[in-house]
Amino acid sequence: MHAPVLVLKDSLKRESGTKVHHANIQASKAVADIIRTTLGPRSMLKMLLDAAGGIVVTNDGNAILRELDLAHPAAKSMIELSRTQDEEVGDGTTSVIVLAGEMLHVAEAFIDKNYHPTVICRAYNKALEDAIAVLDKIAMSIDVNDRAAMLGLVKSCIGTKFTSQFGDLIADLAIDATSTVGVDLGQGLREVDIKKYIKVEKVPGGQLEDSKVLKGVMFNKDVVAPGKMRRKIVNPRIILLDCPLEYKKGENQQMRSWLKKKTGESY
Repeated sequence: MHAPVLVLKDSLKRESGTKVHHANIQASKAVADIIRTTLGPRSMLKMLLDAAGGIVVTNDGNAILRELDLAHPAAKSMIELSRTQDEEVGDGTTSVIVLAGEMLHVAEAFIDKNYHPTVICRAYNKALEDAIAVLDKIAMSIDVNDRAAMLGLVKSCIGTKFTSQFGDLIADLAIDATSTVGVDLGQGLREVDIKKYIKVEKVPGGQLEDSKVLKGVMFNKDVVAPGKMRRKIVNPRIILLDCPLEYKKGENQQMRSWLKKKTGESY
């Protein structure tokens, strides 16, 4: 008599056509609905758990999407869209996701009418050209040396964030930091690499109003001996070493130290 054999059939199957189009649109709309309520002056904060188990409270679209663990390819594409927006522009990460979700939602009606996806994409490309033409007409040139104009631009970017309640403080810090690390490349070009040359150091204690921009390098290091070490050194002499300061004992010296510890006599 043979033992019974359990056969499990693979439930994965390949789908195509309109069914996949609707599934991709629904997944993209679900991602957009997650961060839709974080947009605007009446936006709400989201409380998340990061990978390390810590609590993150934010209404930044890119920060929220960065903590999501998604498997759907269309939903992953939406997250990549937000990351690209953050790297290329630095702002509008929530808006681009909401707009992409709405554009896919509008395209769903044309798919139901049996329009081919390439026809819909061609129409969106035409709309993109018209939108760029309108933007070129209404665009205004801004002098980066005009601090009042730059302050208004920065405040409009962070106006929906948690730090907007602190007035011009955060905007002044942002302008001071970016103007400090800016490098003139010539021919009217200026490069500001905030990823490499600007670091936000979070120090516990104190008030947010105590924040400031330090033009230099900062090391967050505690004082080892408070009674003997000074809290402030003006014009210090700094030496950079690529080797440890500890004195390394040789093998003979280590043996002598061990014998002295055991016998109490010097060798």
